[in-house]
Parts: sequence; structure tokens; C-alpha cells
Amino acid sequence: MVAALAIALPVLSQAQETYPSRPIKLLVPFAPGGTTDLFARKYAERLARRLGQPVVIENKSGAAGAIAAAETARAKPDGYTLFFASSTTLAILPSMMANPTYDVERDFAPIALLGITPLMVAINGAVPAKTLPELLTLIKANPGKYSYGTSGTGSANHLVGELFRKIGGVELLHVPYKGSAPALQDALSGINAVFFDSFVTILPHHKTGKMRILAIFSEKRSKLAPELPTAIEAGMPGMVGGSFQVIVAPNGMPAAVMNTLQTATAEIMRDGVFQDELDALMFEPVSESTPERTKAFIRGELAKWAPIIKATGTKLD
Repeated sequence: MVAALAIALPVLSQAQETYPSRPIKLLVPFAPGGTTDLFARKYAERLARRLGQPVVIENKSGAAGAIAAAETARAKPDGYTLFFASSTTLAILPSMMANPTYDVERDFAPIALLGITPLMVAINGAVPAKTLPELLTLIKANPGKYSYGTSGTGSANHLVGELFRKIGGVELLHVPYKGSAPALQDALSGINAVFFDSFVTILPHHKTGKMRILAIFSEKRSKLAPELPTAIEAGMPGMVGGSFQVIVAPNGMPAAVMNTLQTATAEIMRDGVFQDELDALMFEPVSESTPERTKAFIRGELAKWAPIIKATGTKLD
């Protein structure tokens, strides 16, 4: 009896172990130093303070984020491996991979939507259009004349451009580059009159007049530039697109662990100082998110981009 109890005690102790009792690993699908990496590190610092355990960043770049996503999918669902996922890994790659290494709905348990980075449409300052309707009219009146450049086929900018073409009913040539820098340079020089990107890239040139932002692809105006209309306001219903950041875990995590992580994350995202820091990085923080809302959001993004990706014929081997 005593011997049996002695054997059972360690098992009982382990079962009643309070989460977390050791460091947590946070996988980031990009190299150190970028804005998403900075976002992840700021989040990790605050999560560590709230949970009382270190949150260790592991940068797993490569395959557009698929490597980090696949590692998360294979990890034990105990709350000690988390993934700072992006729109690329959750909403774009699944429809591009010829041989998917993970399944978004089956393999991941979304904890919270953290931030959104809307893309927008801008034009070279010399283009004679002051509003989005004027641009659409101009493109329609000059078939084959206007083009837009991106960092490459299958990029978020490319897919948003194709959605813009579809909703706007316009002929707009896509010019892929090997990187964002040459695409931006040719937009500034006027070689490609139309450009789709985020505030980080476009806003400085908008302020100098070298480029002109016509509309933001979001549900509502951004507090980063509240004077700019949304594409929806400008007459393009459904023209919403950009990138987003989500914290997820391997599917099958205990409910109590999920609740701990979701509660801590909600507290972090409601912190005004943290929101100001994200504003400075040009992210729009999401302060009222839940696992259920996040799951529905991801499902909607998958459904939106799948037909666009199929239409472009883009595949990631």
C-alpha cells in the first residue's frame, strides 16, 4: 500500500502541475530584425512577465514560414511550443503547396489574432488621378497601359493586386521582381504607375508627394492615417487585404492551458503602452480577440485567397 502510494505520488504531482512550470518556446517564421520579429519579441517579453516563465524566441525562417509551421504542427500540445504565425503561413501557403506539410484547421489551435497590417493602393505622383474611382476610370480608358510591381509572384502584394483587378474589373499587368526594393524603385520612377504595399513602405513617399495613397484595404480607416478612405468607402466592396499576425499552438492543447494563454494574451493586447509600440511599428493591434473569433477569421482568409491563388496558378514546390 505504502509502496503503491509512493509510486503514484510523482504521477499525481505531474498531473496537477501548474502551467507553465518551465520555459516556453515561441517559433517565429522570419529572420531576426524585421518588424514581425520585433512584434514577436515585444509580445514574448510581456507574456513571460505574466506567466512567470521565460518565453524563448526561435527564429525558423525558410520556405516562406512553412518550416516553422510544420514544426509547430508536430510539437507536443502542452503549451510549451507556440507559433507567431503570419497570414502567409495560415492563409496563403496552404493553397500554394503542392505537398502540404501541415493542415491549418487540423494541426493548429488559434489563441488570438494579435495584429493586422492592411495593404493599400498607391500611385506614382505624376499619375493624373486623385481618388480611387478616378484611377479605375483611368485604367479602364487605357487598356494595357498600366502595371504594378511586387516582390514576386505569390507574394501578399501580388495577391492583393489580383483581388484589386478582379473587384475593380480592370486590366492591370503584374510585374514580379526579385525583392521589394526594386519594385518600390520602379514605382517611384513611374515605370509601374500602381503600387500595393503597407504603411511602412509607402507612407514616407506619400508625405513627400512622390507617391499618392488612394485607399486602404481594410474594413475601417486606420488611426495611423485617418484622413485616407478605405477602398470600400471608395466604391470597391470586399476590397480588404493585407497581412496579419496570430498566436497559435499545436492542436489538442488542454483547455486550462488554452485559457491561461488566451487570458494573458488578452491582457497584453489591451495594454495601452503596448498598443502604442505596435502603432510605431505600423501594426494595427487587435485588442478584443478570442480563440473562436480567430479561428473564424483564419477560415475566412483561407476561403478568400484560395480562388485568387488558383487563378494565378502559383505553386510552391
